[in-house]
Amino acid sequence: MKKLALAAACAALSFGVAAPFALLAAPAQAQTVPAAATPARVVQHYAVLVQAGYDDTLAGALELQGAVKAFAAAPSQAGLEAARKAWLAARESYGQTEAFRFYGGPIDDDNGPEGRINAWPMDESYVDSVVGSETAGLVNDRKVAITKKNLAALNERDGEENIATGWHAIEFMLWGQDLSETGPGNRSFEDFVDGKKPNADRRRQYLLVTTELLVDDLRSLTKAWAPAHKGNYRARFERGGTESLRRIFVGLGSLSRGELAGERLEVALASQDQEDEHSCFSDNTHRDAVTNAKGIQNVWTGRYVRRDGSTLQGPSLRELVAAKNGALAERTTAQIAASVAAAEAIQAPFDREITGGADAPGRQRVQKTIDSLTQQSKDLVEAAGAIGITRLTLVNPE
Repeated sequence: MKKLALAAACAALSFGVAAPFALLAAPAQAQTVPAAATPARVVQHYAVLVQAGYDDTLAGALELQGAVKAFAAAPSQAGLEAARKAWLAARESYGQTEAFRFYGGPIDDDNGPEGRINAWPMDESYVDSVVGSETAGLVNDRKVAITKKNLAALNERDGEENIATGWHAIEFMLWGQDLSETGPGNRSFEDFVDGKKPNADRRRQYLLVTTELLVDDLRSLTKAWAPAHKGNYRARFERGGTESLRRIFVGLGSLSRGELAGERLEVALASQDQEDEHSCFSDNTHRDAVTNAKGIQNVWTGRYVRRDGSTLQGPSLRELVAAKNGALAERTTAQIAASVAAAEAIQAPFDREITGGADAPGRQRVQKTIDSLTQQSKDLVEAAGAIGITRLTLVNPE
């Protein structure tokens, strides 16, 4: 997660950054809660969605790992394209799981791997050569051992932009710097061929090791939410009652306003700087926005379409809120759908969408998404109040 002072100001609109934010419960309406939509069953189904999301992401990362291994064994343009395609496919699942963050769960508690998995923005020169500095980076420093343990220790060392691991380090290795105004980075596969570029052997090793570390971290998350794994987080979460419901709302609200609308869209819109773009090397930022918005929608509606096309559907927050205030539930559902639609309208490349004056069509599309996400965060606050959840914060619970 990008740590900028502006994020606090963005998040404060709907969710307190450090102080509890009191909520006024909406007037109850005379409706009956469907038998399946009890608080306990909503929490249990949420755990099912989380497990499925991480399982799908792990499956995608394993396919990425297979493509990376094949490419590293015999670098070619076709192999590089296959690895890029696998990275993009795996990100579709991962983006939706970001709705499961921000409340001190397995991914981002004090020992969680989120910083190794998805930290950004990234100083490319920390990892490898860049234009104007051909010997920069860990790849070109043969004194640095390229191992999982070492790269994990080096991640964000001496600066939050010193990203050494995760999705974006892998992205940079596959695409290289984005030096084009009309497309993504265009790293040559020959960067990984011995004799074509210095330290090609280390570049192959770096790509292999960072991908393996990503798989390890994602596997730890699937275990934390797997029902058969004794002593896992899921069992405690399912017993958490109202506190677990509160955490679910904190995750949705924090992603909606503070992270997606704030740090990922609003900061970039204000700076018009490619360096503030989330997936800048692959030009996949527009899809990051869509999948994040869909992740919120998945949790709210209790519905998730898996990577194999099958659908999970179960007791949802929407049903709980509808039993107290049907109009509010309907309004929140419509606003969340509008946010997804607005995000889907953002065009690639994102770094062109954010440039120009206030009347530029791209900037208007991004601003429309920000505005919709901001409104939905307010609706989520009201929805939480309608079912008796009166304290929401962006800090991790004790």
